[in-house]
Amino acid sequence: MPSDERLHFPWCFAHRLSGCRQEAPLVRARMPLAANENCQAVLGLRQRKPPRLASEAAFTGSPPSPSALRSPDWFWTPLGLVAFLSFTTRFYSLREPPHVCWDETHFGKMGSYYINRTFFFDVHPPLGKMLIGLAGYLSGYNGTFPFQKPGDKYEQHNYIGMRGFCAFLGSCLIPFCYLTVLELSKSLPAAMLAAALLIFDTGCITLSQYILLDPILMFFLMGAVLSMVKYNSCSSKSFSAPWWFWLSLTGMNLAGAVGVKFVGLFVVLLVGLNTIYDLWELLGDLSFSLVTLGKHFLARVLCLIVLPLALYTSLFAVHFAVLNRSGPGDGFFSSGFQSRLIGNNLHNMSVPEYLAYGSVITMKNLRMAGGYLHSHWHLYPEGVGARQQQVTAYLHKDLNNLWIIKKHSLNKDSSDPSIPVEFVRHGDVIRLEHKETSRNLHSHQHEAPLTRKHLQVTGYGINGTGDSNDFWRIEVVGGKAGKRVKVLRSQIRLIHLATGCLLGSTGKTLPKWGWEQVEVTCTPYQKESPNSLWNAEDHINPRLPNISLDVLKPSFPEILLESHMVMIRGNSGLKPKENEVTSKPWHWPINYQGLRFSGVNETDYRVYLLGNPVS
Repeated sequence: MPSDERLHFPWCFAHRLSGCRQEAPLVRARMPLAANENCQAVLGLRQRKPPRLASEAAFTGSPPSPSALRSPDWFWTPLGLVAFLSFTTRFYSLREPPHVCWDETHFGKMGSYYINRTFFFDVHPPLGKMLIGLAGYLSGYNGTFPFQKPGDKYEQHNYIGMRGFCAFLGSCLIPFCYLTVLELSKSLPAAMLAAALLIFDTGCITLSQYILLDPILMFFLMGAVLSMVKYNSCSSKSFSAPWWFWLSLTGMNLAGAVGVKFVGLFVVLLVGLNTIYDLWELLGDLSFSLVTLGKHFLARVLCLIVLPLALYTSLFAVHFAVLNRSGPGDGFFSSGFQSRLIGNNLHNMSVPEYLAYGSVITMKNLRMAGGYLHSHWHLYPEGVGARQQQVTAYLHKDLNNLWIIKKHSLNKDSSDPSIPVEFVRHGDVIRLEHKETSRNLHSHQHEAPLTRKHLQVTGYGINGTGDSNDFWRIEVVGGKAGKRVKVLRSQIRLIHLATGCLLGSTGKTLPKWGWEQVEVTCTPYQKESPNSLWNAEDHINPRLPNISLDVLKPSFPEILLESHMVMIRGNSGLKPKENEVTSKPWHWPINYQGLRFSGVNETDYRVYLLGNPVS
């Protein structure tokens, strides 16, 4: 190609950097592509056009005329009708039935916990339950109804505020749907049809009338989709006030959706894919400078990542601040977490900070509801390993949870004032002597009572005298040789010296001969898990100075991380109970089977979610 016919591509790069809209250098007419369009055609790139969704291409109806679009009646009259029908159908007979229905027994009870500031555990994030509790509190409910089981009469208790709040959010779904379809299709008939399908959907109506998380979750899901569609429509007015409003509102709705249930992550995925597509389109438009592209990228990071994360974290800060009293959720969390809760036996407690030989301690397993290392006078029955003293995990405080730390090679009394205090350190070989029975924590080659390939753990010996199978090496997770073991905060592994197995709790419930306590075994698998980790909780040693547990309380980031780990383990451990109605994934799209919401006998007010006509 002659020199005067060559395109100067460095000029294109300079054009991108400067952001100016200059004419490209002229070339001869026999060039295959025109070069007076800012070199975009030469590079195979197109000028960015306003976003156009697939639904627009498939649109078959006639959009309203410009004069109709300018008429306020065209917008407000249909929207008002949709809202009126939506609220009317959701609030109709809201008081019926006047007893607990379906999962109201869970979420109504959790709303009561917030009103009473009582700590509890749930596998979902806290926003939905907090809003239910707030609605009950503002409507005059005092948090005293027990919500024990479906069918319990509400009697004089004011439950209508919590149901009304859920019905209000459920009623908003239809206007959200109407506005979303209208924005996408520009077709009033399409928007009205979509709204009508939801208005008269009895399943959607029923879910919106009870104290459930579903209407709250759907409110934020639909809100996120609507605000995403709205800020897409403002793409031609980037960085204007409406553009910032809808972009920020999208981020707030994302935080709300995930803050109610983790299934809200699916709408985060939807918005994320939309954002990636939008940024890719911007990147291909050479009319934008790199500075402008950077502004677009940072705006989305701020509104769709930083803002939702900040709001989501704030939800947990409020959750922990409100639920500051001991309650039924204590046992799911670590000892350090429990020390924060008013009324818990660890709250404002003073104990020695570091473990020493001669200390009397309790050992708590770190698995969810793992229990305390426990023993008692009862022996394993014939045919279940060696007939020695049982060692279990017990979920409650008890004197049989107490153990004395002793050196493996000495039987001297460490409480003797003439013997210097010696601290327990990472890597030490120790014995644990059961305080009530004076038998040592012991393991051997016999199989565990319930878990195959695990070894049995027993209490063995007389007055602390046993054999070499009583020796355990203590290790602190992340610790180094010589590091002292701290009460509450140190995560401990106990490794059996003779077999190399790890002391752990399987979570399995022993039969009646084991008093239905939890099985403790020595596992040969070295994989680190909460089942084989312990911490020292109670600590008694009169030779050591006590410190307040306030200085050992975990920080907010630590309890935030712990709460998520507990929720994840709780979700992964959810299994159907015996005789519980279950379904398979292929049942869901066709409503293969119904579900009883309410009704305990033939004369009671009954609510039943129908499946399809065939089933």
